[in-house]
Amino acid sequence: MILRDPIHGLVAFEGDDERVVTKLLATREVQRLRRVRQLGLTSLVFPGAEHSRFAHALGAAHVMVRLQQHLVSRQSALPEALRLDDDARRDALAAALLHDVGHGPFSHLFEEVVPEARAHESWSVEVMTDPDSEVHRALEELSDGMAGRVARLLTGDDPRGWLGKTVSGTLDVDRCDYLLRDSHMTGVRYGLFDLDWLLRALSFAEVEGQGWVLAIEGRKGLPPIESFFLARQFMYSQVYHHKATRAAECLIHGMFHRLAELIRDDAAPAGTPEAVRRAVLGEPLDLRAYLALDDPTMMSCFAAWEDASDPLLAEFAGSLRHRRLPKTIPLPDDAEDPTAWDEAKARADAVAQAHGLRPDLTVWLDVPTDTPYAEPTEDSTDGLWVLLSHQPLRRLGDVSFLLRQLRNQTIVRPRLVFPETIRAEVERAVQGVFVR
Repeated sequence: MILRDPIHGLVAFEGDDERVVTKLLATREVQRLRRVRQLGLTSLVFPGAEHSRFAHALGAAHVMVRLQQHLVSRQSALPEALRLDDDARRDALAAALLHDVGHGPFSHLFEEVVPEARAHESWSVEVMTDPDSEVHRALEELSDGMAGRVARLLTGDDPRGWLGKTVSGTLDVDRCDYLLRDSHMTGVRYGLFDLDWLLRALSFAEVEGQGWVLAIEGRKGLPPIESFFLARQFMYSQVYHHKATRAAECLIHGMFHRLAELIRDDAAPAGTPEAVRRAVLGEPLDLRAYLALDDPTMMSCFAAWEDASDPLLAEFAGSLRHRRLPKTIPLPDDAEDPTAWDEAKARADAVAQAHGLRPDLTVWLDVPTDTPYAEPTEDSTDGLWVLLSHQPLRRLGDVSFLLRQLRNQTIVRPRLVFPETIRAEVERAVQGVFVR
C-alpha cells in the first residue's frame, strides 16, 4: 500500500510486517476515525484544521515504521529477549495505528463534557479486546493472542518496557506525527521540528539496575529533541489552548449541561440519540453504542437542537453552528494564589444574573494547563536519557540547558469566559482583578 500524505510525503506499507496496516484499515472501527476530527472545534479558529483522526493514525503508523527501521540497526546491544522480532514489529505497528481508535466526538472534548466518561485509551483497549469488534478479529487472524499483546502495549504492560513508550511516552510516534500534522493543517509554524534527525539520534542504553531505555545519542541529538519540546509548548499556547477554541468548548459544556437537565425532566429534544441520552446522564455505554457517536452524528444533533422548544438549548446550538462565540478575559496566572480567579468569576456571575442569565450555563472559569517537559523522579526509567561518549547515562533535563528550565514547570493560562452581550459590564466589574 502506497499513500500520499501532506506531512510525510510518500507513505508506504509494503513489507510483510506492514500488512497489518492493510488488514486493520478494512475494519469499521478504524474507518470510523475518518468521521472524528483530530482537533475538535479548532477549525472555528484555524479554518484548515479539518483533518481527521484517521489521517493522524496513518501518520503515526508511518513514523513507527521509520523508527523501527532505525532501531533494528541499533538493537544488537540489547539482550535478545528485548529486541524487536517479527511479532513485536507487527504489534507495535498495530498499536501505533490503533492508539486513537477509541476517541469520541470532538477529540478530547467529549470526555470532558460527559459525566464520568471513560478515557479514550480505555475505549481503544476495549475495541481491541472485544471479540465482537472487527479490529479484534483482524488482529487475531494475523496472530493468535495479538489483540491482547497490542492492548498491553497501549497500557504500558509490554515486557520490553521501552517498546510501549514508543507508542505512548514522553517521546512517541503519536506526538511526532500530531505536532507536525496539526501545525501544517492549522497553517502555523510553531509545531515544526527535525523528525529525520530526531529518529536518527535515538539509540539504546541501560539504566544501571533498572533496565534498558531509549536514549538520545550524542550532543548532536539535543537540538532536535529540544526543538520537539519547544514545538509542543508553542502548539499548546498558540493552538490547542487558543482562547476562541476554549470559548467554543465552553459552549459545548453549557449545551450538554442543559441537555442533561432536559433529559432528567423527561423533556429530551426529539431525535436525541439513545447513546447521547445515556452518555449525558452518565449511564454506562456498551462499545457499539459508543462507537455510533462521531462528529457528523453530533453536528446533526446540533442542527436539530437549534430548533428545539427549549430556548437555552436552541441558543447554545445556534451559537456553535453559526460561530457566535463567548468572549474571554485573561486572568492572573499565579496558580499559587487563584483567589483573583474566584473573585472575577463571582463578579461576572453577578452581572449575568442581573441580565436574567444563568451563570452556571453562561459564565466559565477556564484554566487550561500544560507541562511542556515532564521528567520523573530518580527511581523511574520513564522520561528521556542522553548517552554521551565517555560519560555516564544522564537524564535529558540534566544535559539540556533549555529543558532544564522547562523541566516539570506547569504553565497555567486562566481565562474568564462569558456571553458577548454582557462584555462591557463584565469588563467593568472585574477591573483591578485581572491583568491585561
